[in-house]
Amino acid sequence: MSLREKLLPDYDRGLDLEGFSGDRLADRLSAIAEIGLTTEAGSCRPGYSQAERQAKDLVCDWMREAGLAVRRDAAGNCFGRLAGRNDHLSVILCGSHIDTVPNGGHFDGVLGVLLALETVEMWKATGFEPERPYEIVIFSEEEGSSFNVGCVGSSAVAGAPLTGQLGRVSDHEGRSFASAVEEVGLSLADFPAARRDLSQIAAFVEVHIEQGLVLERHGLPVGIVNGICGLAALDVTVTGQAGHAGTTPMNYRRDALVAASRIVTAISELPGQISETAVATVGQLKVSPNGSNVVPGKVRFSVDIRDVANEPLERLVTRIVEAAAGIAAASGLGLSWSRTFSQPAIAVDPRLKTLQAEAMRALNLAAFEMPSGAGHDAMILGAHVPMAMFFVRSKDGISHNPLEFSSLNDCAIAARALSRFLARLVSNTD
Repeated sequence: MSLREKLLPDYDRGLDLEGFSGDRLADRLSAIAEIGLTTEAGSCRPGYSQAERQAKDLVCDWMREAGLAVRRDAAGNCFGRLAGRNDHLSVILCGSHIDTVPNGGHFDGVLGVLLALETVEMWKATGFEPERPYEIVIFSEEEGSSFNVGCVGSSAVAGAPLTGQLGRVSDHEGRSFASAVEEVGLSLADFPAARRDLSQIAAFVEVHIEQGLVLERHGLPVGIVNGICGLAALDVTVTGQAGHAGTTPMNYRRDALVAASRIVTAISELPGQISETAVATVGQLKVSPNGSNVVPGKVRFSVDIRDVANEPLERLVTRIVEAAAGIAAASGLGLSWSRTFSQPAIAVDPRLKTLQAEAMRALNLAAFEMPSGAGHDAMILGAHVPMAMFFVRSKDGISHNPLEFSSLNDCAIAARALSRFLARLVSNTD
């Protein structure tokens, strides 16, 4: 069954208002879902993969059909520009990403891109013309699934010095980041050219699925994000000595996997000792030499650490590193680690949040505020320009999973709230 066939049966066509088309959005979500479709009916479009590029190209075609001027920057980010009557004014930027985690869902990131485009379709249908320019953006490599470095495209736009860091990373198959981007026609050396003059961006707006249960438990289709958690990513390697599984006595073993498992267990126990909102996850693990009859000599794993406040986040990072070092030393093993990504917690712009609430109330919706426990491209841009986010309800709170789903009714409501909010922003010439 296609995603379109899952979306449309329960759709209330009375929500086709103000130029919104449920059929159009369902068709586009379904078309992108077919790119990188897995055997488990999920999505697999890693950042800087051919599948991610194919999906970007498809959306770029739709943007051209909508009359937008389309361009791609040196980091692979794609932009579609709708000129304003005062086109010299700073731009309102709206969008998200289109890459996925391995075997992920069909809404994460994609919905934000398509609702940014749906806004243009709605304005065209109703004859609305913006005073200032409006741009849709598809950011590259938000998830960081392959190289444990996320928000690459948005960081490049913000002018982060990426080439040194990215020049040192590789995926778990040993492929370098530089070679990965070359496979899609880009050059890591050119990434600095993606930097934009941030004074020319009046605001950045992102719509995203919630990826949690809060909206569902409150019976609400859409929420207003009031802040985004801080995030730290670690790459950890435990080094022991490989040996024969049959001839190496237990008390002589330097088993890297045993020590790594103790570290992973410790990591799962530490967040609750720091704060109620802290979380830590080991999501990738590579065992070497990975033979069934070989004592593991090396284990490399990722650690994803988050909290809504910066001070406890940093304390948790310190505690995790100390615990890992202590366990490795007690086992007579080596430990090395690097911090591959850091992003402080960030608040949403108060003025934009007020305008979001007004747009919601105009649709007789609750202006419900909530924090984001997940990181987004909005946190990168929000460190430099005014930023706002809407969340759309996630069925059963599931995300990064083929079962990820948001109803077309909720998407339609989000589209109308977004369109009204953005219309306010692009009409302001101050």
